[in-house]
Parts: sequence; structure tokens; C-alpha cells
Amino acid sequence: MPDYHILVINPGSTTTKLSLFKNETLLFGEKIAHSNESLKTFDRIMDQYEFRKKMILDFLKKKSVNLENIDAVVGRGGLLKPLPSGTYRVNQKMINHLRKGIFGEHASNLGAILAYHIAKKGVPAYIVDPVIVDEMEDIARISGMPLLPRKSIFHALNQKAVARKAAAALGKTYEDVNFIVVHMGGGISVGIHKKGRVVDVNNALNGEGPFSPERSGTVPVGDLVQLCFSGKYSQNEILAMIKGKGGLVAYLNSNDVEQVISRIKTGNLKAKLILDAMIYQISKQIGEGATVLKGNVDAIILTGGISHSSYVVEQIKDRVSFIALVMVYPGEEEMLSLCQGGLRVLRGEEEEKVY
Repeated sequence: MPDYHILVINPGSTTTKLSLFKNETLLFGEKIAHSNESLKTFDRIMDQYEFRKKMILDFLKKKSVNLENIDAVVGRGGLLKPLPSGTYRVNQKMINHLRKGIFGEHASNLGAILAYHIAKKGVPAYIVDPVIVDEMEDIARISGMPLLPRKSIFHALNQKAVARKAAAALGKTYEDVNFIVVHMGGGISVGIHKKGRVVDVNNALNGEGPFSPERSGTVPVGDLVQLCFSGKYSQNEILAMIKGKGGLVAYLNSNDVEQVISRIKTGNLKAKLILDAMIYQISKQIGEGATVLKGNVDAIILTGGISHSSYVVEQIKDRVSFIALVMVYPGEEEMLSLCQGGLRVLRGEEEEKVY
């Protein structure tokens, strides 16, 4: 089997992560920080393109990386039209949609564009399992209000990666198993993986599912409407309560689970109540997922940064282990997962998809 060199680019709101892999082996990784001062000069995220591209090329030059020796460049996928899971070749249509922000603006929109323009002529640029991966069954899209269908926006990249890893650990393929995968980070998504497809999942970006360190999750909708029309808050203030200033931040003024656990250890009863309520809601969502699979669950998988916490993991296990085996994959390996998506195409294990 030939060796492949994969350059991975993952733009975040204040950082750009870079990794160079030889097959699955990391040769180097770097997180380039962007100060608020340097970013505030740009009106739109897309305006940061030349700024970030220069920093990437300067860094690669410093590391003596010859782009002629790169077999593929993989960027983090951004906000695009809903897509099935897979590895997508970056094309002009995708770039046009990302530049215009047709489906929303986010730093990850830069990933495909940077990958496309840094790749040398003839070298493919890809994205892998962007956050808008949509494999939901029709029945799961019905919300109860026709104007507001449920949407699939979740931590697709990490959920798919750990699901494949867990399936292999069980001696099976991803397409042969049923999993409930829980990604726990700043946002929390609970995906129902049925024979290789995520047939239902909460919208982890915009107010659905369990509350999280920074997001409100599902709230009483009638009361929310009254709050919106109370005249006390602007639209942006309400949106911030849902995403950014919701969840643990709203109750405890902290998005750090370990810090909250430290408060609990000193006897802070409010901190315990709120964190336990988050765990309770996550566990309830897992229980709902078991009904989607009619109880046929091969494993429940906990992943993301919060799954490093034994306090959280043990409480969830206590509530849901009667359903199925609980497997834990702490943290997230976004860069490796992006690399592996590119490798699967280069090795002929899956076909590249077209946007």
C-alpha cells in the first residue's frame, strides 16, 4: 500500500489548526492563534481568507513543507446545503456557496476554500462529514409546526469517527451496528446511528436537546415566545441566551465542567443541582434514542471533551447502562478524522462525493 501525505486545515473562530499526516501518523500539528485585534478589522469571516492563507503558507514554509509532495488537502466542512455523510471533493459550486454564506456564516466555511487554493494543481481538496450532514428519516423531521421542521446540525465528524472506531472494537463494521452516540462539548448532540446512517439527532447548534455548557437546549416554547415579545430583550440577546450564554453559563457563569465539579466538592449545592440536571437531560435523550431503535442498541458511545469527566460519565452510565454497553472515547480527534476521510478515498475504500 502506498504512503499518502495529507495536509489538514481546520479554521476555528480564533484559531487555525494545521496537521500534516503520513497515512494516519501525525508528522506535526500546530494551532495558529489569531488575536481579537487582528480579526476585528474584518467585517465578515470570509474576509479573513487572505490573512489566514498567508499565515498557513508562512508556517508551512517555516516547516520546510513542499506542497508538491502533498497527496491531498482536507479542510473542515462548513455550513452548506444538507448532505449525506462522506468525503466531498471541493468544487466551484461549494466555494461559491461558502463565500456568499448562503446557509450561514461560520469560521469553518473557510476550510474548503483554503484547502482548494493551497492544494497544488491536480491535487484533490476535500471536506469530510461537515456539521450539516443530514441522513434523518422523514418521520424525524416532523416537529409539530410545519413552518419549523427539525434540522440535522451536529458534531458529525467526531460522531462518525468514534462510531467507526467502536464498531471495529466490537469486531463489526459501522454499517452492521446500531449506536447512540453522545458528543459532549460546548454543545451536546445525541445521534441515533442505524446501520451506518444517523437517522435522528438533535440540532446541537440552535436550541434542541439537552442543555450544555453554553447552550440552552430545548426550553418551554410558549414561555420563550412571551419572553421574545416582552420588550425586555433584543433579538440578539435572546439568541445569545440560546447559544453562547445558555446552559451552565446562564446558571453558574462558567462553561468549564471541571470547574463546576470543583465547586461541588466544596459543597456548592446549586452547582451540583445544575450539573446533575444536565446529566439527567443527556440521559433522557439517550433513552429517547433507544425507542427510535426499538431497543436494538449495540452500544451507547460517550465522546467529546466532557467525557474526560468521570463524574459525568459515571452518572450517565448509572442511568442508561440497562439499555446497552456504554463505551467511552474521550475528547475528539478532528484532525485525524479529516485525514482518514481523505485516505479512504485515496485508498479506494470509498468514492469521493460531489457537491
